[in-house]
Amino acid sequence: MSTIRPDHRDDLCQRAEPLLAEPSRRVILAALASAAAHSAPARAQDSGRPPATPNNAPPEPRRGSFSYEAVVKQARELAARPFDATAPDLPEALKALTYDSYREIRFRRDKALWRESGSDYRLHLFHLGFLHDRPVQIHDVVDGNAIPIPYSMALFEFGKAQVPHKLPVSLGFAGFAVTTTLNDLKRQDELISFLGASYFRFLGRGHRYGLSARALAIDVGGEQPEEFPFFRSLWLERPNAQSVDLVIHGLVDSPSVSGAFRFVVSPGQQTSVAVTATIIPRKPIARLGIAPLTSMFLAGEGDREQRTDFRPEIHDSDGLTLNTGNGDWIWRPIRNPKVLSISSFQDRNPRGFGLIQRDREFGHYQDLEAHYHARPGYWIEPAGEWGEGHVDLIEIPTQNEAFDNIVCCWTPKEPLPPGQPSEFRYRIRTISTTETLHALGQVQSSFAAGEVVDEAAGQVRRRFIVDFNAGDLEYYLSDPKRVTVATAVSRGSVAGTIVDANVAAKGFRAIVDVTLRPGESTDLSLFLRTAKHALTETWTTSWAAAAPQPAPPQPASAPPGGATDPAASRN
Repeated sequence: MSTIRPDHRDDLCQRAEPLLAEPSRRVILAALASAAAHSAPARAQDSGRPPATPNNAPPEPRRGSFSYEAVVKQARELAARPFDATAPDLPEALKALTYDSYREIRFRRDKALWRESGSDYRLHLFHLGFLHDRPVQIHDVVDGNAIPIPYSMALFEFGKAQVPHKLPVSLGFAGFAVTTTLNDLKRQDELISFLGASYFRFLGRGHRYGLSARALAIDVGGEQPEEFPFFRSLWLERPNAQSVDLVIHGLVDSPSVSGAFRFVVSPGQQTSVAVTATIIPRKPIARLGIAPLTSMFLAGEGDREQRTDFRPEIHDSDGLTLNTGNGDWIWRPIRNPKVLSISSFQDRNPRGFGLIQRDREFGHYQDLEAHYHARPGYWIEPAGEWGEGHVDLIEIPTQNEAFDNIVCCWTPKEPLPPGQPSEFRYRIRTISTTETLHALGQVQSSFAAGEVVDEAAGQVRRRFIVDFNAGDLEYYLSDPKRVTVATAVSRGSVAGTIVDANVAAKGFRAIVDVTLRPGESTDLSLFLRTAKHALTETWTTSWAAAAPQPAPPQPASAPPGGATDPAASRN
């Protein structure tokens, strides 16, 4: 059920070039010549204006009719029809590409679109092949005119990849990436990319690619196979010299739903993407994930048995952060479970949620290639009222860091009405630290000891250790007795608690012992407080005690004489 990670390619941000390119490289693609002609200012005889003279201004270009509402109209029309599962047949040579041979195909950076737009943005395209076998139509929107970008082999370097000498101009693309001066005013680094189904990823300053966002998620972790909505078309509004934001539109389709999306990308220290989504189900969808995020977690600080090599930790995100509708802050550490696990956090009008890479110490990862310590967190802030529902955290077992096995999303309590558009608006932004989100103390790390079985009492005991720091905790180190731990369990009981001052971490350590009956499961939550108010966010996890082992079968006793009569047990 896990999906291959889209970042297993060479990111453009790792192959940066100076923004101040040589004039000879400012070329216009021959394949785009006809498209450029369509985007030129309208002729005087076509527009009805008088021809330009030294005494009058040149005519303004005729604006087209493209808009987000036009994409919504297409989504409505799609939803009113049965899903069309047909897709253009990809040449066999492209389908046969391996992971390594597909990486040989690179977009030529000197062919990047928008180089003459005067803006700091550049558009790069991804080739079809390997796992990326469904083309998406990509448009350059100029003055309201949506101009399809035709495929050309001249846009790519193929290296050692074995591909046909000629590929049709109707082939299309797998997706795109946009670069800009994100980290350096003289260098183009990758800002955002759309590649694979409805996946997209973006970076803040100093970040390396890690987790991904998606337009929609359907039946993640459900009893039936997951359905992957995909972008049929993408439109990028061509930026100009005054453009600050980048605007992208997308048309999503799948057997169960169609939808229109608008993304407004604002690059910076914390890059943000403002999303408007109009979703039109074809049928009721019980598990429809809104604003889904996808990440990878193989091993964390307490998972010694899950380490595959010398690296202490291997993950893109280490926790789920929630800001509930009533203002509570929750931290749920991510795990690599032995069996698929779904944790649901019921809420009404959530204020925010996201997958976070809180641990940013290189020494905790020791990975010189993946740079897990530089992976961004994505924080989602809903706009307006989303009503009742739940934030779902789906954790899928994995033994390979090449696969995304963590998903979180918002699931409405009631299925969206089929045939009717439902709009959701939210903002996703990159973050490096959650200390900017709230002023409370935060979970620094957490561990769980092994289970201790008390057969006489018929109980299983387990100890949980949680370290908190930041917030106002350092202030209370002068009188640690003022700090206590508040706990709650959904089943079982709390057998004991300890709160220790942790001077090294400028915070406190909470130790909680929980008992369960064998085979039972419970949800545990705790936070630090004084007699007057809470000092920290709430840490929560779940624990399923091991079931009792069945007694070994006893050998049947033989009847007197040592012979067994089969007829003796017939009655």
